[in-house]
Amino acid sequence: MIAGRDTDTGGMADGSAGKVLLVDDDAPLRRNLVRALERLGYEIATAASLREAYDVAASFVPEFAVVDLNLTDGHGMELVETLQELRPGIRVVVLTGYDSIASSIVATKAGAVGYLAKPVKPEELAAALAGELDQPADESPMSADRVRWEHIQRVFEQCSRNVSETARRLNMHRRTLQRILSKRAPRP
Repeated sequence: MIAGRDTDTGGMADGSAGKVLLVDDDAPLRRNLVRALERLGYEIATAASLREAYDVAASFVPEFAVVDLNLTDGHGMELVETLQELRPGIRVVVLTGYDSIASSIVATKAGAVGYLAKPVKPEELAAALAGELDQPADESPMSADRVRWEHIQRVFEQCSRNVSETARRLNMHRRTLQRILSKRAPRP
């Protein structure tokens, strides 16, 4: 056994798959993921905000975390870094409704082991938590719409998610930028 893990079964010595902190402000998605992960043997604690997540993480001591990138009271990246400090070796998967290469790079640099776009399949999430997610390398170039989207997202992140500053830097009207940011990423 290694740190409470049963190496023969791949789970914990007590038969569970491990403790997961699930942080997402979307209540229906949170409920669905809790049910799916519990069926797979995980013990789940949930939080709907950054503040709640900090409180839960202090008492629950998770081995895994699933963190939404955009929460009502802040940015999920703050939590990823804090969880890494509180519990070295924690496996964090970041979920987002607005998939972009820029934010996936930020998540990886912060210590996340996975980055998944919503809607996420429970099997895909479990594979990411277990480190078994096989993401195929895409050899085709991105579409012009996708390249534009990625650039806007990168500048938006550089401006600390400030819409007005991002619009100024991109020489774009603020309302136009808001409409672009409210849509899903175009297909690659």
